[in-house]
Amino acid sequence: MNYGFIKTAAAVPCVRVGDIAFNLQQTQRLLLAAAEQGAEVVVFPELGLTGYSCGDLFAQTLLLDEAERALGTLVAATAQVPCLCAVGLPVRVENALYNCAAVFQKGEILGVVPKTFLPNYNEFYEKRWFHSGAEAPVDTVVLAGQEAPFGTDLLFACGGAVVGVELCEDLWVPVPPSSLLALAGANVILNLSASNESAGKNDYLKSLVIQQSARCCCGYVYASAGVGESSTDVVFAGNGLVAENGTLLAGNPRFGLQPQLILGEIDTERLQHDRRQHGTFADDMGPEGGRVIDFTLPPTKPVPLHRSVPALPFVPDGLDRVLRCEEILNIQAHGLARRLQHTGAQTAVIGVSGGLDSTLALLVAVRAFDLLGLPRTGICGVTMPCFGTTDRTYQNALALMKALKITSREVNIRAAVTQHLKDLKHPLSARDITYENAQARERTQVLMDISNQVGGLVIGTGDLSELALGWATYNGDHMSMYGVNAGVPKTLVRHLVSYEADQTQDKKLRATLQDVLDTPVSPELLPPSGKKIAQKTEDLVGPYELHDFFLYYFLRFGFSPKKIYWLAQQAFAHKYKEEEMKKWLQTFLRRFFAQQFKRSCLPDGPKVGSVSLSPRGDWRMPSDACAALWLKECEDL
Repeated sequence: MNYGFIKTAAAVPCVRVGDIAFNLQQTQRLLLAAAEQGAEVVVFPELGLTGYSCGDLFAQTLLLDEAERALGTLVAATAQVPCLCAVGLPVRVENALYNCAAVFQKGEILGVVPKTFLPNYNEFYEKRWFHSGAEAPVDTVVLAGQEAPFGTDLLFACGGAVVGVELCEDLWVPVPPSSLLALAGANVILNLSASNESAGKNDYLKSLVIQQSARCCCGYVYASAGVGESSTDVVFAGNGLVAENGTLLAGNPRFGLQPQLILGEIDTERLQHDRRQHGTFADDMGPEGGRVIDFTLPPTKPVPLHRSVPALPFVPDGLDRVLRCEEILNIQAHGLARRLQHTGAQTAVIGVSGGLDSTLALLVAVRAFDLLGLPRTGICGVTMPCFGTTDRTYQNALALMKALKITSREVNIRAAVTQHLKDLKHPLSARDITYENAQARERTQVLMDISNQVGGLVIGTGDLSELALGWATYNGDHMSMYGVNAGVPKTLVRHLVSYEADQTQDKKLRATLQDVLDTPVSPELLPPSGKKIAQKTEDLVGPYELHDFFLYYFLRFGFSPKKIYWLAQQAFAHKYKEEEMKKWLQTFLRRFFAQQFKRSCLPDGPKVGSVSLSPRGDWRMPSDACAALWLKECEDL
């Protein structure tokens, strides 16, 4: 396996009903093709060696004999293939016939899994020929000259991957066998299926596969019968799906006339992390597990993933963009509205710098006031020019407040900061951390005092990325009465402001928001270079898109620096050199550990996604935790 990823394939071969020699040839050819493409686990359709739609031919001894011989031939012919493979065939056990998946690898049949739930309604008549695996009288079977475990409780384990098997209808019942297999330890489920098509059925099937992968916190690989199955009364379209914990990783066009391989990597390390984190999963596990059968996979060198690794994991895209952006903005706005209701405040105070974070916070505040039916004039936007303020950001701040029809106020803090530094006997020419933080703390003091004047709440503007890096002045912009952006990383801040720009009908507001988006991110604490911003945050701490990427995989899945770095190579290969990514990953780790003390006393703020740094919620870490272990692995990359 590759950093916990196991490469799976749903194989949909061509079949001829009852022509076992042809089906054997097609299955073997597709299995070899899957192995050539790096697949480590391959699943074929239900009863694929005979064809699912044989009907009463399943009572023919010759068909059953030839199916068993074909399995033996396939197992022997692929003995040098390292893939774990599951194929479907009818299996005789004592005086009954079972619809089974034979699981084999490297010339050995590892186990045989019978179907539990047999459909016997509408177009299905499986109970006419087969018995349920739940009724099986034995726990081993001799098949194709090999003795192998037999039953619905089999688990096939290799390292972090534990594979369970169910067949078609098993997925459609209230408590699928895969649910029990997951509770017994399976994190990858294979489904050998022969589901015919009817209008609207495919959408429901996809939702079943995706939802079961989410409910079981597992990977789910589904292969269904296709071209060549009988079309006497129904049509089979050859569905292949790969899902992981509620996300569809891969799927194929249905109704293909050629064999198909649907490939997708499943991240077993990610699944195991979520199972550990979500204690209710372990709470539901029974005292008894399944029978575990070990298999091995050859070591592989890290290779690029078949699945995509989004460079911006926090940012919604595609058809979900509008719904997701609205949802996030509503979470922020409703959080603030509830706080205003609780405190009885009719006003809010916000520092408006003309930068991204304060722009989003202002847009959220406006939404909250509109929700409560409060006049927007109750929002007091404050500009506080000082040494580093540029005309561009200043004018954008004024334009925003005017367009949004809030109360605007200006407090020039240059004289106050100058006096403060003079009192400290700190020369203005010494543009160090004291020089910078004096401005940040003065701004916060001004906002707090104005809030006392107007009886309102100070709305914090700092975002999740800044909290992760500690890019905030302690007891300066670090502090507020409610931090609406606390759960929003910088890449998402940018996206939400862009979304609001796209949605507004006010052309002047749209133009201002677009200019805010085009302005470099800066705290503006150092004097500008001419009219241009001299202090660019990303030049100092690194690109926010990289830090947000690191933050997501570090917090959401607990991945090691080694794996995060490797994933970053997949996502940013054409944008950053490996040395750059390593450098900024080290910066992220060093700052994340060193700056926990700022996060330990954060003001309240709403969680909007799966990652949060609230010391009262998702992230509890001592402020003196040591980063040495993580930095050492990073240095060894």
